[in-house]
Amino acid sequence: MRIGILGGSFDPVHLGHLILAEQCREQAQLERVIFMLAPRPPHKLEQEQTSFHHRQEMLELALAGETSFEVGLHERDRPGPSYTVDTLTQLQRDHQEDELHLIVGGDTLADLNNWRDPAGIAERASLVVAGRPGAPTSAIAPPFRGQWVTMPLVEISSRDLRVRASEGRSIRYLVPRAVECYIQQHGLYGSQRS
Repeated sequence: MRIGILGGSFDPVHLGHLILAEQCREQAQLERVIFMLAPRPPHKLEQEQTSFHHRQEMLELALAGETSFEVGLHERDRPGPSYTVDTLTQLQRDHQEDELHLIVGGDTLADLNNWRDPAGIAERASLVVAGRPGAPTSAIAPPFRGQWVTMPLVEISSRDLRVRASEGRSIRYLVPRAVECYIQQHGLYGSQRS
């Protein structure tokens, strides 16, 4: 089975994440995409995050009914920061007969050599790199291998959604409706409870 791994804090999950996953699933012929929920991404250690529980609930609501997508909880109980190479090592053990494909944005490609153990990442998974319309696509340099996919230009960021919610502005049509309701119901990001 060809499995895609889309990691992130998903704080909150939004339609851009879902469009990215679907475009990668279709263009890279992935049979499943795991949304790997990171409790403590190494590049966000100083940033305050919504509880893992709430982020998990929002992801489950966003992916409900989509049989090709699943929430990955592999990093939930791991101490310390969540490193991609550690997650891929665990996934490789759990899915010995499957091909792993790490989904990253084109902007991340240049930074991958600064991640923990880039050779270990390259050994365990090929890349599916999402480009943006009009953005240059560079060659995927060794030790990495993989392919580029294209996706529509979707300018949605979790950071902007948190600000919008805290200011009482609408996030409708930027997140799945069930996620919007969950945010309001639990007063996340300083939103007003309905």
